[in-house]
Amino acid sequence: MRARARALLTTLAVLATAATTTLTAATPSQAAACNGYVGLTFDDGPSGNTTGLLNTLRQNGLRATMFNQGQHAAANPSLVRAQVSAGMWIGNHSYTHPHLTRLNQAQIDSEISRTQQAIANAGGGTPKLFRPPYGETNATVKSVAARHGLTEIIWHVDSQDWNGASTAAIVQAAGRLTNGQVILMHDWSANTLAAIPRIAQGLDARGLCAGMISPQTGRAVAPG
Repeated sequence: MRARARALLTTLAVLATAATTTLTAATPSQAAACNGYVGLTFDDGPSGNTTGLLNTLRQNGLRATMFNQGQHAAANPSLVRAQVSAGMWIGNHSYTHPHLTRLNQAQIDSEISRTQQAIANAGGGTPKLFRPPYGETNATVKSVAARHGLTEIIWHVDSQDWNGASTAAIVQAAGRLTNGQVILMHDWSANTLAAIPRIAQGLDARGLCAGMISPQTGRAVAPG
């Protein structure tokens, strides 16, 4: 009986070791399953919603580009620092969110340059990416942005959260993203905040990961 008991214990130990080895081997391959990268972007922050947004992004293993308004960065420097601490990238979204194509060159320059300074002063570094408000641009806007070392980034998919899209509709919009593409979302949208866990699940199911936006190509790439 003792011999049989010892044999049984030995068999169980071997099986337990094999199971542990199998689980350990599976974990890295699951974690490394990035078949492509997408750019998650949030406009108009930082705001009273930023802390909750950052917490939810981190809980779901996502990084994003935050296109901040200069006036909000100047008023909320601690939130800009929180964005950086959470692993987010900071972009320029003008100072007061005007229709830039209706402004003259000096006014456009003021909107962009003041935002660069406000973000830098708040601890957000010097942005390399610029999103014009409303996605409105022209040759003058592009040239002023370029003079400040900024790459203009519009979007491939519009979540329509600014237009009252439901959480389900925002999740569905994110589901249309393909490798390298960028989606427009907003810092202040409660429906977008609620959509983040499902967006994360959808990306994971398709082997896509949240990446950074390349200043060279304007497309999402692996974080560098």
